[in-house]
Amino acid sequence: QVTGYLDDCTCDVETIDAFNNYKLFPRLNELLESDYFRYYKVNLKKPCPFWNDNSHCGIRDCAVKPCSSNEVPDGIRSGSYKYSEEANNLAEECEEAERLGAVDGSLSEETQAAVVRWTQHDDSSDSFCEVDDIHSPDAEYVDLLLNPERYTGYKGPDAWKIWNSIYEENCFKPQTVKRPLAPGRGESFIHLAKSLGNTCVEKRAFYRLISGLHASINIHLSARYLLQDTWSEKKWGPNVTEFQQRFDEVLTRGEGPRRLKNLYFLYLIELRALSKALPFFERPGFQLYTGNKIHDAEIKTLLLEILHLAKSFPLHFDEKSFFAGNKKAAAKLKEEFRLHFKNISRIMDCVGCFKCRLWGKLQTQGLGTALKILFSENLIEKIPESGPSYGFQLTRQEIVALFNAFGRLVSDFSFSSALHMLY
Repeated sequence: QVTGYLDDCTCDVETIDAFNNYKLFPRLNELLESDYFRYYKVNLKKPCPFWNDNSHCGIRDCAVKPCSSNEVPDGIRSGSYKYSEEANNLAEECEEAERLGAVDGSLSEETQAAVVRWTQHDDSSDSFCEVDDIHSPDAEYVDLLLNPERYTGYKGPDAWKIWNSIYEENCFKPQTVKRPLAPGRGESFIHLAKSLGNTCVEKRAFYRLISGLHASINIHLSARYLLQDTWSEKKWGPNVTEFQQRFDEVLTRGEGPRRLKNLYFLYLIELRALSKALPFFERPGFQLYTGNKIHDAEIKTLLLEILHLAKSFPLHFDEKSFFAGNKKAAAKLKEEFRLHFKNISRIMDCVGCFKCRLWGKLQTQGLGTALKILFSENLIEKIPESGPSYGFQLTRQEIVALFNAFGRLVSDFSFSSALHMLY
């Protein structure tokens, strides 16, 4: 088990564990089981943009079962890329006008102005992720509860190639670390981690976020491992050996505990983003719209309870330490940071296992949304208490990804503790 303070933070592991396990965990689980948060629209058929390899995992557990049209609530299907009834109605009005080819004649000036603002939002350069076109015929709804993240048997050179591309080509890498990062026991990853000590806080943070994401995925795969696969039954459960190979201090030559601390760092970043986004979700006009008004109101109440709880955390990460100093240099570094992460989100379309691709895309979009929130503080502060918020927006996809990605981290700590107890 890791203990003590985290690098570049004033927070310790023990404070996070107590807050997460006793306050946040049960509430967030309830939220993620609701209709609004369990259905995620994703295009799993996009080709890999970086190399010509369209091979896919042939293992049946790699497959994802999409939803049929009647399984998804009407309110979600009718306005899939906006989050509220108000936005859904506006989107439908705009789409109808486009079909008629008479935008100028059928929309009021106020609505036309809103259309322009929505377009500007959707084309925003503040995005940290390559976002799927959810209107593509290849985009389908997936029930996340019926397609859980777990070990599918996807491993070997193809899986290694994904993480090699992420660490080697898209992390801020010191020049002393040479390519390629060869598969094996991870010596080059260890060298990379240790070489980051002399880099600036932003570049260290970027690496730690990716390392934390990698650790989160590995914990879930170790906790939900395919232990038995026969014609009569499948048995999933914890694989202690797999967990030890990735996180044991001796077997990883000291790197395992560092990976776990990076997971805590990722948790702090996403927790801070949730607390900063409270004004956006707190507006009376905001709805978690599925079409069931009573249920939607109950889920919004639960959501706000979680966000107020997030805000009450006593040792938040201070994002103001990022991109401080010379404004020109800071702006350049922020743009590099954004583009590096956007590239990582594109790499997820190269994952050969569809279930791994699903959760990889969701978790990178969730983290990208968290970064978008943290770097949009000035816009969030200007959100009006009533009426539309045009300066800062989150799509339904971003909201679902943000909370489900954070849900992975919330459950990671209990999985990790359980696996340690089985040593």
